[in-house]
Amino acid sequence: MKSILRWWVVLGLVASSFAQTTNKRVTAKDVDELKNALSAQQRQIEQLRQQLAQRDQALQQQLQQIQQQSQAAANAAQAKADQAAQEASQQQQAVADLRTDVNDVKQNATNTALSLQETQKTIGDLGSPLAIHYKGVTITPGGFLAAETVWRQHALGADINTPFNTIPFSGATAAHMAEFFGSGRQSRISVLAEGKLSSTKLTGYLEADFLGAGVTSNNNESNSYVMRQRQVWGQAALSSGWTFTGGQMWSLATETKVGLDNRTEALPMTIDPQYQVGFSWERQWGFRVTRNFNNKFWFGFSAENPQITTGGSLVSGQNNFIIGSQGAGGGLYNATANYSWNAMPDLIFKLAAQPGWGHFEVFDVISDFRDRVFPCGGTILASGGVLPATTTCDGSTFPNSKGAYNNHAFGNGIGVNARGTLAQQHVDVGLHFLGGNGIGRYGTAQLPDVVIRPDGVLALPRNYQALATLEYHTKRMDVYAYVGGEYEQRAAFLSSTGKPAGYGSPLFDNTGCYGEAPPAATVTNVLTPTDTAGVAGSGTIPVPGAVGTPLTAGFNPAGPSHCSGQTRNVIEGTLGFWYRLYNGPKGRLQFGPQYSYIDRNTWSGMGATPNAIENMVLSSFRYYLP
Repeated sequence: MKSILRWWVVLGLVASSFAQTTNKRVTAKDVDELKNALSAQQRQIEQLRQQLAQRDQALQQQLQQIQQQSQAAANAAQAKADQAAQEASQQQQAVADLRTDVNDVKQNATNTALSLQETQKTIGDLGSPLAIHYKGVTITPGGFLAAETVWRQHALGADINTPFNTIPFSGATAAHMAEFFGSGRQSRISVLAEGKLSSTKLTGYLEADFLGAGVTSNNNESNSYVMRQRQVWGQAALSSGWTFTGGQMWSLATETKVGLDNRTEALPMTIDPQYQVGFSWERQWGFRVTRNFNNKFWFGFSAENPQITTGGSLVSGQNNFIIGSQGAGGGLYNATANYSWNAMPDLIFKLAAQPGWGHFEVFDVISDFRDRVFPCGGTILASGGVLPATTTCDGSTFPNSKGAYNNHAFGNGIGVNARGTLAQQHVDVGLHFLGGNGIGRYGTAQLPDVVIRPDGVLALPRNYQALATLEYHTKRMDVYAYVGGEYEQRAAFLSSTGKPAGYGSPLFDNTGCYGEAPPAATVTNVLTPTDTAGVAGSGTIPVPGAVGTPLTAGFNPAGPSHCSGQTRNVIEGTLGFWYRLYNGPKGRLQFGPQYSYIDRNTWSGMGATPNAIENMVLSSFRYYLP
């Protein structure tokens, strides 16, 4: 731009000089003047150039100054921005630190509060612990203390536990006298121990009451009775659903409320510890294996302690079989009780289902009954104090053991249970049934398992047990109503001499069931055959009571004579309620009455078909441990 401007000035001067010379002649002087003019113009141009250079330099300096000022301003702005950002970051960090401090304070306050609560809870637990913690095991005590009474219209000589199969006929003195007893013997103690492993829960349970009777127990002054075991068992429950339980417990035949779990048994709410006619149960040794399938279905199997109970009547002098013996004192069994020599345990299989409403069960009970039969066994009976002439059997003097053999009879019973809840969990309804051969002892009425034929072979009568239950529950009260019955089939036989035997034979003598007899004699006169055939002697012997001890005058009521009276069925209807006076952290205090009506019917015999009725009222006042 500068060079273009310079050439335009030179061209202008030349043109001006040329224009002037064209008008006149050019002289030396003119040339000199022109040279001088050009020199002057050259100097002017140089001055202009210098001025332009100076101006450019000034402009360059100004531009540099502006750039420097702009850079300085930008640097200053960046510095301020950096400082502001740093200050903002510091402020944010300060805010974050403050928030952290506040959160820490809150957390510390929460932890302090929780720690204080735990400390208070620990102090409270030390003052009133719900359980005892010992070496990783939780031990929970339980039970109740009871004050109970029973009144019966017809005496049974029994505490609050009712022997339903002995309700007296009117020919018995007991049928003409009522009885009242007070008792604290059903008071119960229990201990539950639980420990957890990675995939297994270990449980032990002990339960006992005071309904056992020692040889010195009586109601005279101290009313001292012995403790007895109800349940003593151990259990391993695996997370896979398998459970293994062993010890004395409720039989697998007993209905449960939850799966096949121990300690969820669906027991009648009665005060009577013999429960309700029609209820099927045992408490006995067993080893049980169960499998839980997603809390919907369960399968269980158990091997349980067997025992044979007999009933009916034998032919006079029949002594041709052995089932067991009385207990051996050295073997720690009761010397006044009979124990069968069992071939194998009872086997029980059960399926349970809880499909969404209700609880349903089906089960099977299998028993092996065994006795030893002596075809040539028996008793030599004297007639009028005179021994009969010697006889033989199988070539040897009668009686003898020739041809003795073991006989087996297999019993089987099928049972079903159904239980459900209605009216928003306030009403429980249930139905139970068990039927089969040789299952009498699994019923509350304790009808016999087996009957002995005249030849010593075991017969298994058909037995049925059924129970309907209705229960109503509120916060304060439980009301219950039960109707149940048990039936024993007739099993009648004739001996080789035409004598009736077995159970419920229509040829049995029932003519004396309604006629009262005087008190039983404490001693009886007997003819005592001598060693010499045909020669008689005489004497007296004490009349033994129920456990073999002699009768005492005044405590020797007579039973009806000529009265077989073998039970066909027993039916019981029961009403009762429990009212909770207090139910809270200090335990439970409750009171309840129970009324039962029992009807005992027999098989018809010669002369009569006797019947016995019992009205019974019980009361209970209990305090349960929390």
